[in-house]
Amino acid sequence: MFNVTKKSIEWGGETLTLETGKVARQADGTVIATLGETSVMANVTFAKEQKPGQDFFPLTVHYQEKYYAAGKIPGGFFKREARPSEKETLTSRLIDRPCRPLFVPGFKNEVLVMCTVLSHDLENEPDIVAMIAASAALTLSGVPFMGPIGAARVGFVDGEYVLNPSVDDMQNLRGNPDQRLDLVVAGTKNAVMMVESEAYELTEAEMLGAVKFGHDAMQPVIDLIIDLAEEAAKDPFDFTPPDYSALYAKVKKAGEKQMRAAYAVRDKGERHDAVEAAKAAVKASLTEEELADVNLGSALKKLESEVLRGDIISGGARIDGRDTKTVRAITSETGILPRTHGSSLFTRGETQALVVTTLGTGEDEQIIDALHGNSRSNFLLHYNFPPYSVGEVGRVGSPGRREVGHGKLAWRALQAVLPAPTDFPYTIRVVSEITESNGSSSMASVCGGSLSMMDAGVPLKAPVAGVAMGLILEGDKWAVLTDILGDEDHLGDMDFKVAGTENGITSLQMDIKVAGITPEIMEQALAQAKDGRMHILAEMGKALTSANAFSAYAPKIETLSIPTDKIREVIGSGGKVIREIVETSGAKVDINDDGMIKIASSDADAIKRAYDMIWSIVAEPEEGKVYVGKVVKLVDFGAFVNFFGKRDGLVHVSQIANKRLQHPNEVLKEGQEVKVKLLGFDDRGKVRLGMKMVDQETGEEIAPEKKDDAEA
Repeated sequence: MFNVTKKSIEWGGETLTLETGKVARQADGTVIATLGETSVMANVTFAKEQKPGQDFFPLTVHYQEKYYAAGKIPGGFFKREARPSEKETLTSRLIDRPCRPLFVPGFKNEVLVMCTVLSHDLENEPDIVAMIAASAALTLSGVPFMGPIGAARVGFVDGEYVLNPSVDDMQNLRGNPDQRLDLVVAGTKNAVMMVESEAYELTEAEMLGAVKFGHDAMQPVIDLIIDLAEEAAKDPFDFTPPDYSALYAKVKKAGEKQMRAAYAVRDKGERHDAVEAAKAAVKASLTEEELADVNLGSALKKLESEVLRGDIISGGARIDGRDTKTVRAITSETGILPRTHGSSLFTRGETQALVVTTLGTGEDEQIIDALHGNSRSNFLLHYNFPPYSVGEVGRVGSPGRREVGHGKLAWRALQAVLPAPTDFPYTIRVVSEITESNGSSSMASVCGGSLSMMDAGVPLKAPVAGVAMGLILEGDKWAVLTDILGDEDHLGDMDFKVAGTENGITSLQMDIKVAGITPEIMEQALAQAKDGRMHILAEMGKALTSANAFSAYAPKIETLSIPTDKIREVIGSGGKVIREIVETSGAKVDINDDGMIKIASSDADAIKRAYDMIWSIVAEPEEGKVYVGKVVKLVDFGAFVNFFGKRDGLVHVSQIANKRLQHPNEVLKEGQEVKVKLLGFDDRGKVRLGMKMVDQETGEEIAPEKKDDAEA
């Protein structure tokens, strides 16, 4: 009934298996990839005809994690997987980015790639497995795909690269002093197509080495996919790239001169208008049949590309007059919003980010419900890209994949320099509002985020800056561009973003639109990026000429560590004690399972009240020390005094005064404040207190000679 094809190799200490022919046989291509006991199913379907008027390539990649894969039931009221999580969105982009450039140019039929996590062993990350499964399914489907691609995750421990480190190794990079890198690389047999990384100040040479290590490590995977395809691939889809050379010749003749003049305009808005005018002039020269040609958009884009790329590759100036290594003019400001905890405005050319930092308590941490378990994050970065930032009218809704991806890239760049939670026990939320955009708004978010956090008083280990690099590649000629514009990104061959401190790289993201780049090109891109980063850091430093004070509007937090066996006493039955502490003191109190308590309030007195109340519960009274207490009950044989939090002790009638008393009520009354000395504990653990050896006015212990005089 089934015509199953299965191939396996040993890879990175685990068995990698690709299987097809048994499940989802009506899809154009289906592969189940298994690494260890983590399995991901990839399904590819594509339309056999192009939609009329389709002028772009409609590729959709959808990665989804099923909770049953890890033996879990989803949280929340509905108990069903809902909208894509951040991890699912980022992984969908991770698969899309290296695959999209490898479809045959001109192919515009709709393609859907779905990757479903079926089993997760909590050891092997499913994102790498999903990329491999998607590549294999595309290769088998017959769609005009110039793959396959392979993928690998690379770690860096004690100066050595590690292939596919475990989930636990990579779960909390900031809390793992040994692991300094989480890098995902994807590529073909001969070239790197995509890099995504989070690093702890690695040098350019170390990052380049990691990329090379990952590319070499994925070669057996590519061979495995080819081996599978030789037995199970479908016949190639009958597709011939459209020939619009005659149309392009007419478009070029009609519009090249005006298009070249348009790209000589340096202001973005004016240049956009001039380019649109050039396109309109071209269209005015065409026949109705030519205007209806679905390839007209491609011909116009090719004309734009040739004009922009030709000027740069021939050694001419870029669109805005810069050479290939110059960074645009930078202006940095901090403290521009009066009531926020920290704020900055970072402007680089026509790209601008208004970045705001808010400090919160443990209650504000994000709870993440994932396949490998629940976790909490105390650093959040959100990126917003409204239509007005590019002078457009558009729909405003929930964050899209691009906004989630750019926000995560900035998060990765900044998390490496954050203080340890024990040193700075705050939840940090950074929001980047892109107010203008003309290239690399994600790197502007990195720069603005660094400034904003320092303005809020966050003790970063070092400032972080980011820069976007581009590439123009024509045959054996190429040019690496520093700080690319939007048009250079759109019409260029590479988007290469590097962020870091003076000491090293904290994040690297690379997307290639051609069939990969050589190590020589990547090495030059990293070197130029370092020069650009140093320049930007120097410009940012001008906004931080004085020490930034902690905001008066931010909550103050004090930490207290208690033994874990005391947590129950602080919380109380049904939370009674902790609620009383919060209500009485006016401070927020958050208790972790490890005994770390965070007390937060904008009022220092409220923090002290809560601290004292908690300390009185968890601390043990010291023998021989004098305490201030209150008489709570009088009995014939003495007085019970509340002297240490909730703790009471007995002052025997013989220890109340230096004279014989018939009853304690001769000198004491209930509710009276007294000073007592802790004499010790009896055999049953009961507290023994004394008063007669303590001066009730000063609280000082009476010297022995004074006691003798009093008795006399």
